[in-house]
Amino acid sequence: MENARQETPAAEWAIRATGLVKVFGKHRAVNGVDLAIRKGMVYGFLGPNGAGKTTTIRLLATLLKPDGGSAEIFGHDLRKEGDEIRRRISLTGQYASIDEDLTGMENLVMMARLMGYGRTQAKERAEELLSAFGLEDAAKRQVKNYSGGMRRRIDIAASIVVTPELLFLDEPTAGLDPRSRNQVWDIIRALVKSGTTVLLTTQYLDEADQLADRIAVIDQGKIIAEGTSSELKQSVGSGTLIVHLLNGEDRSRTMAILEEKLSVPVHYTADSNSLTAQINDSYLVAGALNELAKQEIAVSSFSFGRPSLDEVFLKLTGHTAAQETKHEEEAL
Repeated sequence: MENARQETPAAEWAIRATGLVKVFGKHRAVNGVDLAIRKGMVYGFLGPNGAGKTTTIRLLATLLKPDGGSAEIFGHDLRKEGDEIRRRISLTGQYASIDEDLTGMENLVMMARLMGYGRTQAKERAEELLSAFGLEDAAKRQVKNYSGGMRRRIDIAASIVVTPELLFLDEPTAGLDPRSRNQVWDIIRALVKSGTTVLLTTQYLDEADQLADRIAVIDQGKIIAEGTSSELKQSVGSGTLIVHLLNGEDRSRTMAILEEKLSVPVHYTADSNSLTAQINDSYLVAGALNELAKQEIAVSSFSFGRPSLDEVFLKLTGHTAAQETKHEEEAL
């Protein structure tokens, strides 16, 4: 990442942060975070609850003051030029920030008026956003009667009444059903296509895989890995082999043969007829399977592929992205 910073002109960066720190009591919620995010991309910030994602977002959005480090947003100093930064950014948090007693139309008109639109222009902008987000039929309904997916869409719509140069999306699909998640994903893609840079925090590995041009993995307030989805998967340096046997009684013999041929530990799975192994050298797989055939061990099927982001996260952190810690929520 340091080489990329040196080679990229300063005008092309949306965010550059070095050594960001935020301390709550004795807990370092953000512990020396470095970021370099180019304009016009979706940058995924991946980690479990409590890892430091939300606190980092709040620092970069000028809602919290850093206790250490520095950052620039579009070349403007985070500590000294907060007003300039706030003119260029918008933030959609984990929970809807619109007024649930107002209708969708009323919320968007109110937001537009607060952003300086005249009455006619505010109504036109609200109608435009309701149409773009598929909420025309719900325009005159109170937001408290919206579904979860509709609430997220109206919340994002309110965030882009004035299209921001940089949009912070803090777990925008948390708790949504698959259909609603896909709708939000389509909205994010459309925003980036129009020129907005998006910093997306998520604990959903498939979401980062689907949307992010680059991904930072954060755990316990520190970035522990950074790159494209493919680069992160390659960094684990292994693929997953799963072998399914016709006869479960062959498992112990199969394990011995595979461990000898692959030179890695082999593990039983929950399926009594299957074994699995993480291997670095894919060329060894064919030889191992040939040896099983020579030993007259019947294999019903096998699969071998690159690790998923789930496996990458587990390898990097020692736990899954779904496992939570409470420090960040308690601190905030």
